[in-house]
Amino acid sequence: MRFTGAAANYLDERTSASTAMKTLGRKIFPDHWSFMLGEVALYSFIVILISGTFLTFFFDPSMTEVEYEGSYLPLKGIEMSVAYHTSLDLSFDIRGGLLMRQVHHWAALLFVASIGLHMLRVFFTGAFRKPRELNWIIGFVLFILAMAEGFTGYSLPDDLLSGNGLRIIDGMIKAFPVIGVWMSYLFFGEEFPGVDVIPRLYVLHIMLLPAILIATLAIHMVLLVVNKHTQFAGPGRTNDNVVGSPVLPVFAAKAGGFFFLVFGTIMLIASMFTINPIWNYGPYDPSPVSAGTQPDWYIGFADGALRLVPPGWEFVLLGHTWSMNILAPTIVLGLLSSWLPSTPSLRPGSPEISGNTTSQTVPEMLLPERPLAPLV
Repeated sequence: MRFTGAAANYLDERTSASTAMKTLGRKIFPDHWSFMLGEVALYSFIVILISGTFLTFFFDPSMTEVEYEGSYLPLKGIEMSVAYHTSLDLSFDIRGGLLMRQVHHWAALLFVASIGLHMLRVFFTGAFRKPRELNWIIGFVLFILAMAEGFTGYSLPDDLLSGNGLRIIDGMIKAFPVIGVWMSYLFFGEEFPGVDVIPRLYVLHIMLLPAILIATLAIHMVLLVVNKHTQFAGPGRTNDNVVGSPVLPVFAAKAGGFFFLVFGTIMLIASMFTINPIWNYGPYDPSPVSAGTQPDWYIGFADGALRLVPPGWEFVLLGHTWSMNILAPTIVLGLLSSWLPSTPSLRPGSPEISGNTTSQTVPEMLLPERPLAPLV
């Protein structure tokens, strides 16, 4: 105890950390269960980082062709990329490798799902109102980054399923006249599939996207502390207070236990339910494309939008083929992605709609309301 106290005093005298800890420790978190959705997202992301670190020790993103010599007999002697070979090695030859692959995949699914549910809670309770519009936009950016992380990771094994997904992306890019072909060459390095796309996706997946995601998440948490939590109406709850548990010691103890509960649940699911059995698909080959090919659920809306458009929506104009059967759903999805983060400014009574730009003091609005109800 004496050593701990001396170390704490040493740090505090040089950083004034006690002031920040005292402020953070007094932060109040509401007790309603719906606020735990954001916690699930945070904890599943931590599980992703832990399991992903393990996987990077053994995965090689090279697309160099080699002959398979691993333990899975049905693929013995088949030509495949090093990326697919090391993915199979993780599944069959490295102790704990398959479990970590499963944990990583299930945690990613839970991460995206919990962010989506968290955003629905914020939207339908009106918790995106001023002064929290910026945090709503940041939350939407986190959702897009999570899907991008999922897609890049889903594409890394270079199996038949992930290769078909990349082929769909290639088709969507090339659907844009004039610039589409150039963008495809920039992304793949040459004509699809090339030999550069997996290493490039690997850099995005383990370095660039996680760095942006962590930085964005940190800003999200800072704004959460600055703007305070919203809360549901009830006895003793007003726009001037938050009723719940302080971070230290109550909420911190609950959060620690809840993290291990989430971690344990993911481990249990990963140990009992197989997901993405890449050994059943084989290495990527453009010839055996299956109509049953489908992405993870959170990309399903884009895949479904492409499948719903009837054939024949193509015409030639100015010497270029316009594939509206691909362009139309792509444009619709782009418009939808632009509309969601702008939701706070589209509310009745907002300055952008009502024209009311008079400066006034706005309360913190801790009590949520339905998103389209006027401000009180």
